[in-house]
Amino acid sequence: MTAVFVHGNPEVDAIWGPLVEELDARGVDDIVLLSPPGFGAPTPDGWTATVADYRGWLVAELERIGGEIDLVGHDWGAGHVFGAVGARPGSVRSFAADCAGLIHPDYVWHDMAQIWQTPDVGEQMVDGWVNLPSADRQALFAALGAQPPIAAEMAAGLDPEMGRCILALYRDAAQPAAANIGRRLAAAERPPGLVIVAVDDPYVSADLSREMAETLGTKQLVLDGCGHWWMLEQPGRAADGLAAFWRSLD
Repeated sequence: MTAVFVHGNPEVDAIWGPLVEELDARGVDDIVLLSPPGFGAPTPDGWTATVADYRGWLVAELERIGGEIDLVGHDWGAGHVFGAVGARPGSVRSFAADCAGLIHPDYVWHDMAQIWQTPDVGEQMVDGWVNLPSADRQALFAALGAQPPIAAEMAAGLDPEMGRCILALYRDAAQPAAANIGRRLAAAERPPGLVIVAVDDPYVSADLSREMAETLGTKQLVLDGCGHWWMLEQPGRAADGLAAFWRSLD
């Protein structure tokens, strides 16, 4: 089996480093880290960074990798996972993702997302981030919980193209677009799934994520004491939960 990981915003694949190490220690070593265009990977010519663009990108990447895939997503990576599985449920053996509340019909975008969705104001915020000195960008990510080496890689990845993609994606995903991802996924013949519930995530309600897990009929990995970056906070516990889920499918 190949475990394929997809990160979100405003991130690069370095966020998976501690979790990958823990999984390797548990015998899970066939791992692929996919960076969405604009988020650690170049954007193709004409890239409009819409929800559909990222769904199509991930579906194509899964077809390219082939074989039996256990797909994992975090943040907007989770949104891309939900979209791809809803569109092509047969492309993976299983899926695991956090932020399931994002696709709940009652989800309201968090305050920062609403700023990004607002013309001019969103541009001002993103430009302010991009134009910070490198040390200040690193401090920003460190304050959010990233260890210094990971914060440095994330700071390096925050460039004008990422900023453009942030604004385009969040504006395209204004409700009811995010909820529609959930409706399509709920209507699909889904493979086995695992919803990762980071109880202290300030951006997506744990209660909505649990409700969405029940709607989808997935298992749940509840991480008490973890916030949005659970893979950095408790990578060993997360690795245990993922490995146990995958073993249950054998």
